[in-house]
Amino acid sequence: MKRSGPLLTLLAGLLLGLFMLSLNATTGEKPTSAAVQPSPSTKASPGTDASPGAAPKPTTASPSPSPSRTPVSEGVYTGRTDDDSAAVAITVRDDKAIAYVCDGRNVESWLQGDVKDDGSLKLTGKGGASLDAKMKGTRQLSGKANVGSGGYPFTIDRTNESSGLYRANSTVAGAKIEGGWIVLPDGEQVGILKRDGKPSPAPEIDPETGAVTVDGQQLTARPVTP
Repeated sequence: MKRSGPLLTLLAGLLLGLFMLSLNATTGEKPTSAAVQPSPSTKASPGTDASPGAAPKPTTASPSPSPSRTPVSEGVYTGRTDDDSAAVAITVRDDKAIAYVCDGRNVESWLQGDVKDDGSLKLTGKGGASLDAKMKGTRQLSGKANVGSGGYPFTIDRTNESSGLYRANSTVAGAKIEGGWIVLPDGEQVGILKRDGKPSPAPEIDPETGAVTVDGQQLTARPVTP
């Protein structure tokens, strides 16, 4: 009995050690690793503002193109109205213009004004008369004249002569003489001569010299320029 005592003590110690190892194995906690997920990217897409609530960037509008200008060539333009009831002459020089509208009997008007920046003409005369025109191609003016109660659309050509528009003012036998003449490309003349304000068809002038005879007296009709 004395010899089994130490052996039992040894076995008890071994059992105790095994029990302790088993206890540690069953109660111990495995280390945990927290998987850190990357936060969503806050990088703003191109062309947008990343700040919440930011106002959109204003867009700059492209400037509208300036209206193109067709310059009016200097010179004298003459021709008949579209309905062939009257004649029109316009003289252009240094961004100024003078026009004469005449039917050769009793309707006439002198008008004047500026050549606008867009190349148009806007002329005015007595009694509310008006004339608007623009270049058509390189040698024509197209538009409309309003004289009295009549409207006169026209398209007239630039003349190759030195002038196609003439005017005379004088006194003959105590009467005040006022005359206007349009010389058309074919040589035809359309004009009105007023004696103390009373209109009548004008006698023909010499386009080379402007000479004209009125009631037996020779006068000189001069080219009209602005």
